[in-house]
Amino acid sequence: AGMNGTAIENFVCVIYNVSFMNCTWQVGRTASGDTQYFLYWKTSRKEDLTECQNYIKDNCGRHTGCRFQNVTIENKRAYFLVNGSRSGQNIQSHEKTIMLYKIEKLTPPLNVTVNCREASHVCEISWQPPRTSHVKRHACFKYEIVIENK
Repeated sequence: AGMNGTAIENFVCVIYNVSFMNCTWQVGRTASGDTQYFLYWKTSRKEDLTECQNYIKDNCGRHTGCRFQNVTIENKRAYFLVNGSRSGQNIQSHEKTIMLYKIEKLTPPLNVTVNCREASHVCEISWQPPRTSHVKRHACFKYEIVIENK
């Protein structure tokens, strides 16, 4: 159970640079200064929950996030649990399930080249898809090109 307002708020995760993930949160509104939070997660029902190995801390030393490496997206759904402890007070836990592909911040396209022919006023722009751990079909990407006259 736990007292209202002690659970974390604004839990957000983002995957970047293909296989890194950060999850962050804010301390509960009524949580006291000696409250400590712990994040556990798993990516399949069969797995056991594992605790964060690399916490992000605030000025008071409280855990306000976690850094992950070697995260694989595939079609995985991740389950997160953040609970807390404090002397003499139960802390409300926070649970969230996230489809990992939805939180990936893609890297920019690779090897962008521009070839312009002045005579015909034609430019050819080419690139390769961004690096990602899970998208096999390049047709899945949409691109936007912004052209500015300088």
